[in-house]
Amino acid sequence: MSSQVRKLVPVVAAVALLAACGANDPGTTGASGAGKAERGGTLRILIEGQTVNYDPAKSSSLPITSLGYVHRRLTGWLNAEGRQVEVVPDLGDTGKSSDGGKTWTFTLKEGQKFSDGSPIRAQDVKWGVERSFAPAFSGGLGYHKQLLVGGGDYRGPFEGKRLDSIETPDDKTIVFRLTRPYGDWPWITSTPAFAPVPEGKGAEPDYGEHPVASGPYQIAQYQRGVQVRLTRNPNWDKASDEIRGGLPDEVVFQLGQDASVVSQRLVADSGDDQAAFGSSFASPAQLAQLQGNASAKQRIVTSKTGALAYLALNTEKLTNPKVRQAFQYAVDKTSFQIASAGNAQLAGDVATTLITQGIAGREEFDLYQTKPAGDPEKAKQLLTEAGFPNGLENLDFVVSKSNDNPAKAQALQAALTKAGIKTTIRVLDSDAYAAETSQAANPTFDLTLSSWQPDFPSANANIQPLFASSEIGGGGYNLSRYRNPEVDALIEAAQSEIDPAAAGKKWAALDRKILADSPVVPLIYTRNSFLRGSKVGNFYIADFPAYPNYLQAGVTK
Repeated sequence: MSSQVRKLVPVVAAVALLAACGANDPGTTGASGAGKAERGGTLRILIEGQTVNYDPAKSSSLPITSLGYVHRRLTGWLNAEGRQVEVVPDLGDTGKSSDGGKTWTFTLKEGQKFSDGSPIRAQDVKWGVERSFAPAFSGGLGYHKQLLVGGGDYRGPFEGKRLDSIETPDDKTIVFRLTRPYGDWPWITSTPAFAPVPEGKGAEPDYGEHPVASGPYQIAQYQRGVQVRLTRNPNWDKASDEIRGGLPDEVVFQLGQDASVVSQRLVADSGDDQAAFGSSFASPAQLAQLQGNASAKQRIVTSKTGALAYLALNTEKLTNPKVRQAFQYAVDKTSFQIASAGNAQLAGDVATTLITQGIAGREEFDLYQTKPAGDPEKAKQLLTEAGFPNGLENLDFVVSKSNDNPAKAQALQAALTKAGIKTTIRVLDSDAYAAETSQAANPTFDLTLSSWQPDFPSANANIQPLFASSEIGGGGYNLSRYRNPEVDALIEAAQSEIDPAAAGKKWAALDRKILADSPVVPLIYTRNSFLRGSKVGNFYIADFPAYPNYLQAGVTK
């Protein structure tokens, strides 16, 4: 895929619950710990941002969060407690492939309407996808842009040109013609660009503030920096929608909320805040305030797993595979856990694979059989065999100053020093960090610390963005600058596999093959924690993704 592929959410290291706050109490990890929500009431969501983006072309929103209130998509995610996430029908079915996986045909459900009462047609889905190619509406997920025939040069429908590789032979049928076989296409059609926009509409820059809705809610009021108020869409068809509960009468996003104040309000649990939850991760510092507060402890929901935190090794600088393999033993993952959340267990499990937990086809293995606390003597042995009996010196270890990365880097630095690897940590703000890592043509760093949450629940979204050579520089996320033509070919072969079980085996083999080259050191699978008011029900985090399912949450009586 192109470097247009981007992270769906800000990559954040573990913000798991402190031991005294009851993270492992029954019902708090993954489960809702709340009563059953009923139809009615007003659900409030407290967010730090000044806006909520409801323009599907510009969106990177998960199918289970804010955009899903207003827009349906061609396909969606069935995200429920105790089961693996599935791609399921939303406006259409989950598609049928032909031409060896290069052509995908979807059929829309009968009787679907926009909030203005007009029918939702295949042509409206096509228009929504085409609209995402327009430069004025860039910024959303772009997995589809290089896969659709002619997509590489297409600039959207507003210049009078349509994308011929999307065909609509009738109002209920839409056909996508791809440049190559792609087994995960039904997951791609669950991304925001596949939400319908009435054909011919959406040319205005602020369309996201007054879109034509296809989901259970429509925007009644949009005040930047203040609030967005959603009310029921009278034309939403609940019977055809297994993804959205549509329980609250209204959903109100309160904007510009300071994270620490949100925590205090939700702990106090009074008035309207009883039916509210925070969209931001609860930090260890915030959670520490909950010690001794039995009520608040029971209103924390913590994910079972999350993003892969990893140490990326610049393979253009550290060219010897044996040198890179030494880092697998030099790193102390236990100290990294403690630096991440103050508690080794609650930070998230020690990682040994590139494919994250909760992904279909993932195989559990530990290629290097490393101890969680590391094995500095084994690391020294490998460095000696590679021709560095005195270790390595003056390695440039660059990190972003966000998400406590400097403290985490110091924990890694201490372990590396014991193994004879001496580093200098350089801390940069987010813009400078991106300029020196993902955007740089010829970066000078040796090591960097990062994490990755896949955009959809497929091993494809774990492996391709981080290890395909097409993702080096230009904003891509192959931070280790790993180039392996054989791996590139195997990635394309796995993407082309239509059978999910067969594809899973190919991705698992790639996981092992890439780790044998040691371009990165997996550290932990991070965890996320969220706090809710006492009257928020159906509030849970399934195995994937590590975020609450907004669309099922509601208000208890």
